Amino acid sequence: MTTNRNRGIIFDMDNTLLRSRIDFAGMKQAVFELLRAYRLCDPALEWQRYTASQLIEMGRQSGHCTQQMEDQVWAVVTAFEKEGMHEADLETGVTDVLAQLHEHFQLVILTNNAFAAATEALVRTGIIGFFDSIVAREQMTALKPSPSGITYILEKHATIPVADWLMVGDSWIDGKAAQDGSVKFVAYQGSRQEMETHNVSPCAYLTDIRELLAHDFITSTGTGWARA
Repeated sequence: MTTNRNRGIIFDMDNTLLRSRIDFAGMKQAVFELLRAYRLCDPALEWQRYTASQLIEMGRQSGHCTQQMEDQVWAVVTAFEKEGMHEADLETGVTDVLAQLHEHFQLVILTNNAFAAATEALVRTGIIGFFDSIVAREQMTALKPSPSGITYILEKHATIPVADWLMVGDSWIDGKAAQDGSVKFVAYQGSRQEMETHNVSPCAYLTDIRELLAHDFITSTGTGWARA
């Protein structure tokens, strides 16, 4: 069996590889309350319609956000992340899937979480060794759904053509980042309605992460892939 690792797979982390315990609704509300207190957004904003990353970007783009304000917002977000990731465990089948894919593909994490929180969770769950890179919010100019992280990965792994990348994630923000970065996207337990609402068109929907091993991108010739 030939091993050439000349293709890449990008994985979201929360609710794709790990069963996240992060209180995303609470995080969004806390971010909104800070933005409202700092007068960085409309006080009547329907914050429930947005992701935390979108709310933070609104604050950044308001033209009135100081570094101190932004640091306080991130401190709140980090507190929610640390609390939620502390007890996170792996999705069923993740270790086996990563062990097989690592032999044949370059694997990368792309997460809106802080690098330290992501690394701690990946070390604790025993899967960090499968990844060639971990790209967290510190490496992005804007969070997902922006393609900033995708662009960073493609530049960092410049020997792999864009056409030879695949992204796997659970949320429309993962799909939007992938699409806008010209990378194919597979939805893992993702909501079809949310994908369609945000004009995201996955090339496949998975209900079990182990189904990824049978995807055309994995089994196509030229990867050196051969399952036992």
